[in-house]
Amino acid sequence: MKKVLSAAALLAALQLATSCEIKEEFQGATLAQPGTSGASSAASLLDGVYSSMRSPFQGATQVFALSEVTTDERLMPTRGGDWDDNGKWRQLHLHNWDANHQEIRDAFNNLNGVVFAATDLLRYNPSAQQQAEARFLRAWAMYWILDLYDQVPYREPGEQVTQLARVRKGTEALDYVISEVNAVLTNLPDAPAYRANKDAARGLLMKCYLNRGVYANRAAPTFAAADMNQVISLADQIINTGRYRFATNYFDNFAPDNTNIGTENIFTELNVGGVSSGAQFDLWRFISHYNMLPSGYNGPTALSDFYDKFGANDIRRGTVYTYANGPTNPGKRQNVGFLIGQQYNLNTDAPLTDRSGAPLAFTREVRIIETDARTLERTGIRPMKYPPDFTNNSAGTTDNDMVHLRLPDVLLMKAEAILRGGTGTTAGAYGATPLALVNSIRTHPSRNAGALASVDLTTLYDERGRELYLEQWRRQDMVRFGTFLGPIQEGPTSSSPTYLIFPIPNQQLAVNTNLTQNPGY
Repeated sequence: MKKVLSAAALLAALQLATSCEIKEEFQGATLAQPGTSGASSAASLLDGVYSSMRSPFQGATQVFALSEVTTDERLMPTRGGDWDDNGKWRQLHLHNWDANHQEIRDAFNNLNGVVFAATDLLRYNPSAQQQAEARFLRAWAMYWILDLYDQVPYREPGEQVTQLARVRKGTEALDYVISEVNAVLTNLPDAPAYRANKDAARGLLMKCYLNRGVYANRAAPTFAAADMNQVISLADQIINTGRYRFATNYFDNFAPDNTNIGTENIFTELNVGGVSSGAQFDLWRFISHYNMLPSGYNGPTALSDFYDKFGANDIRRGTVYTYANGPTNPGKRQNVGFLIGQQYNLNTDAPLTDRSGAPLAFTREVRIIETDARTLERTGIRPMKYPPDFTNNSAGTTDNDMVHLRLPDVLLMKAEAILRGGTGTTAGAYGATPLALVNSIRTHPSRNAGALASVDLTTLYDERGRELYLEQWRRQDMVRFGTFLGPIQEGPTSSSPTYLIFPIPNQQLAVNTNLTQNPGY
């Protein structure tokens, strides 16, 4: 599978570990030459920083794989001879990975590539806004390195790459991220969502304060009321801008035209169909059967235990969705959400078959290793979160912007902060209690999920799963709610606390003595 990475991020990966096998290709902005400066250099380098975000975050590998395949939301079954990939997907779901795992290594390298590209830009006289955007993107990548690995390498602008990167760990790294975001917030623009912006910064700060106790003690986090009140205050600041509202349809936020119709989206990565994009198309290509439109690789599935968390009328579980760059769908077949049962050609309405000629009907049942040749192409519910871009799919690009942060996440974080000891406030039309906040989402016509009678931390955890599935927050949520080490369907019945943090890749330990291996690896 081809991955696209900017020159800046690729150089950073090479500088992190020259022994690492690099498969990414050069594309996008070129590094400015030493000694150059000025607005054009800074603008070009800033484009490179945005491009470098695509490799670790977009598509179904790296950060997505670590955040989803390790959880109750995602299974990557081996299907006969397909999808074995030396066992790397099974290792993630079974919680038995090690420091040589490819996705763990690639995510570490390419997140640090974003850090390098953003830091390098700061040498070239950027404007106040350019500097703020770069520092925010660096803070975003550092936050994810902290969340996944607990150790964040860094250099100051202009330091030689021959000098070993220093390392911040745990709450020290978190405090740095918080200080950086606060330092640049006023110089960030208000919009658009596909650029670093003020509300994206507030959303990242919410994640920081909500998880501060996690990064202090992942096995037994505590939650200070002062931190929870920070979460609530930041949520109110985002809500009170009035810039965000529930979309007409839940799936508008992920559709090919979500740049314009994704009215809930606060922070995204811009993709332009037919011109340039990341690997977001893999979110449908991985799951689609070979005979479906668009054709895919017949791989990952959802798990029935997670599917059963949705009510029958919940639009988020699935619906018939009409959209720009979509199929004609003359039979009005469900085409987004969780695909189960008989599948159809979405342009002709002809029933589909698998390659053996049997009806292509996806089943609830799926095993982590499928061996029955009669059924292995049909097992598993297929989650179609991003509606496929039929216009640009064949070109290997997509117009679907990758979504990092949405209004409902802000509302759910506010509700959680109140449940964890913060003081409820009224902002917008969403209410001041966890129940009101959650029901504002569920009862909106774009969800049609029905009101809950009460909300506690358990029901809030489930609601975060229903609202935010496959948006890369599930592992983080499971760790914070204390469920990550518990039983997972087709996974372990229990896991060692070792797996609350990923290992530092062995290649990085070999070249930077400031890094130390995380406990248990």
